[in-house]
Amino acid sequence: MTSLRLCHQCYTVLSNTRTKQYQLIKTCGKVLQNNPRSCQNSIATQSLRFNSTSTADNSNAHTTIDQDEHHKFTKLASHWWDEKGEFYALHSMNRLRIPLIRDAFVDVSDKGSKIFPLKDKLILDVGSGGGILTEPLARLGASVTGIDMVEENIRIAQTHISQDPEIAGRVNYIHGAVEDLTEEGKFDAVVASEVVEHVSDVDMFISSCCKLIKPGGYFFLTTLNKTYPSYLLAVLGAEHLLKIVPPGTHDWNKFIPPEDLQLSLEQNGMTVRLLHGMCYNPVINRWSWISNTNINYAMYAVKSTQSIHLHDKIEQTDY
Repeated sequence: MTSLRLCHQCYTVLSNTRTKQYQLIKTCGKVLQNNPRSCQNSIATQSLRFNSTSTADNSNAHTTIDQDEHHKFTKLASHWWDEKGEFYALHSMNRLRIPLIRDAFVDVSDKGSKIFPLKDKLILDVGSGGGILTEPLARLGASVTGIDMVEENIRIAQTHISQDPEIAGRVNYIHGAVEDLTEEGKFDAVVASEVVEHVSDVDMFISSCCKLIKPGGYFFLTTLNKTYPSYLLAVLGAEHLLKIVPPGTHDWNKFIPPEDLQLSLEQNGMTVRLLHGMCYNPVINRWSWISNTNINYAMYAVKSTQSIHLHDKIEQTDY
């Protein structure tokens, strides 16, 4: 393991904020290697002015927030509720992901008879953006908390929900990161749709989400597989050729194969119940379920009703 020294100013900043951590460590370390006596690190000075307005606990030194992703989605914040704009494909995805979540809770025979099939369910929507999935879940009766790293996204979501008093009382929005939430075992379900491929630390993100789920509760995810077809279609095709999403929206290196995601879930006491491929037709703006998971896929898992501890899963070896 490499040991890296930081100057006093950079160490102080790093201990008190998550802003640009990677850049801060990298820059300061390089400076100290060349000049051990001082660090004129402008990032440290800028970070001292950082003031988070999150209602979550921001005491964690490490974060799943990727600052490049934060900057990217801040610029797109005003487009969330434009169904013909930058997020129109996500609006269309609701036709798949809402029934997926609903049907996990509701028996098929009862599905058509219930007006509020998610009544009394507590759901956390991680990476909620402007609330385009949060609000439909609330309309099905759930009490939904949306959490997002972009403060402007939260403002957009709060403004939009205020125009719908019928569900406004069942929706709460938080500006922050999922690892800052401390209410372990609170939620009947956590949803992370089109989020995993944008975080800086997938294992930490999955672990943080799983801790918040009740025993017997669900974790719903949609994301992108790391394959050559996903690069050709989801990056080159969707971003540069068809302009479905802005260029730079996705980083193929952060896509995650379903088997890796499943392993991470199992290590956190979850059992995968469903894995399905998803296909998007941009001509008719419609998603459909398919068996092939080479590009987009959905997965949901259920949390074990028994406590799982790290020492239960790993045995020490002496060689």
